[in-house]
Amino acid sequence: MPSDSLMPRSESFNARVRGASHIDFKTATTGVAAKAMRNELSALVNTVKDPETKKAFDTEMQSFFYLFTRYLSERARSQELVWDRITSPSDDKIVPYSKLPTPDSSNLNKLAVLKVNGGLGTSMGMTGAKSALEVKDDMTFLDLTVRQIEHLNTTHRVDVPLILMTSFNTHEDTLRIIKKYANQQLRITTFNQSRYPRIFKETLLPAPRTADDDKKHWYPPGHGDLYNALLHSGVLDQLLSEGKEYLFVSNSDNLGAVVDERILQHMINSQSEFIMEVTDKTKADIKGGTLIEYDGHIRLLEVAQVPNEHIEDFKSVRKFKIFNTNNLWINLKALRRVMESEGMELDIIVNPKTTDDGQAVVQLETAAGAAIKHFNNAHGVNVPRSRFLPVKSCSDLLLIKSDIYSLEHGQLVINPQRMFETTPVIKLGDHFKKIAQFQKRFKKIPKILELDHLTVTGDVYFGRNVTLRGTVIVVANEGQRIDIPDGCVLENRLLSGNLNMIEL
Repeated sequence: MPSDSLMPRSESFNARVRGASHIDFKTATTGVAAKAMRNELSALVNTVKDPETKKAFDTEMQSFFYLFTRYLSERARSQELVWDRITSPSDDKIVPYSKLPTPDSSNLNKLAVLKVNGGLGTSMGMTGAKSALEVKDDMTFLDLTVRQIEHLNTTHRVDVPLILMTSFNTHEDTLRIIKKYANQQLRITTFNQSRYPRIFKETLLPAPRTADDDKKHWYPPGHGDLYNALLHSGVLDQLLSEGKEYLFVSNSDNLGAVVDERILQHMINSQSEFIMEVTDKTKADIKGGTLIEYDGHIRLLEVAQVPNEHIEDFKSVRKFKIFNTNNLWINLKALRRVMESEGMELDIIVNPKTTDDGQAVVQLETAAGAAIKHFNNAHGVNVPRSRFLPVKSCSDLLLIKSDIYSLEHGQLVINPQRMFETTPVIKLGDHFKKIAQFQKRFKKIPKILELDHLTVTGDVYFGRNVTLRGTVIVVANEGQRIDIPDGCVLENRLLSGNLNMIEL
């Protein structure tokens, strides 16, 4: 990989762009926007004084420039998917979980587990790493993952390492948190994903002026950056040298993503280089990416790639019955081969943002699942819903903290006394959006073992030992407050404004 510096006429840079890909970049790189971006990036690289840091930053900016030139050329050719050429994957491309083989536990020695740990819990009003949020029995997302893998290692006498991919937003936080696991039966490696400059929408120039410019000018380019970051950090080579052959990747906030030996065994038996766990779509999942067949190849289709006139088709459960859980299983030797030969050409997702001072910027991002098109014998496994339990909101958090689930060795298990297979639908209003408010409004998490549906809007507070059953709707009108008293049992009730109780 060339890595001199990113000077305007730098050989490293020219060579990188010429040999980077089989796509013809002549049109893009001679373009005004590409030239301007290249000069700006060169100037950014030259703001770094330390030679080692400069080298790493140069490599990072080359990767970014490569993504940017791809974006320009795709924009120039306006490459949109031809909707009529999209078909649902054939049956052999989606394997039902029930058909998976009985596992041989010795395979676990060839496995490593990676958690995508770059997210901040901003949507829940958090300021630090989301994985540091306490989700159950005073344990955080990270605590639960560590407990699971430790249990796996001690039970089977294997050595499955845990890898954490952080972002510049969560790196310091994560390093501080993992110190407490020093005495556990588990090796933890952390590495930082790339940090790319935001682009001004009008000028197509980078927002930061120097390499150490304010955080707000940079962004982590989505979990598709995983492959680049694994390679450049040296973690990929480290895993291969330790004899690891398979990597199980998932989001750190998906509490259902535990190591599954049957999927690993299936991967080995079927000699598949890449497996995506998918699960059946419900009304709640209409935005999730789905697997499609396109020109004879299996691909991931994200909602951001769908033309406006086909959005309703995309959301329909009829045509696209499954969605991507982002639990991925990757053959590490195959990954090394792809990275060295063709490189990862992941579909670019353009994420428009507005800065605090009102300027329009874009972030060029990629999704990890899109790599499926680069691997041999890649396919989906249709897994039970229990392998997809993300915590994206305080409504999700209420469910996880409740008596619906208990913990066994860090793994969430549905309470056997729950009579229904499905979990209750919970919709908490804006007053419960931020974690601090959520904690203030529930003196104690209600008992919801027999709950089907809960909707709460307005200024509502719950006392201790409240029990909710059936369908419960609580609506506090503007300017009114509802306090649900300690020990209260609500079964099929609508509570409104002035505490009228209406039986449903």
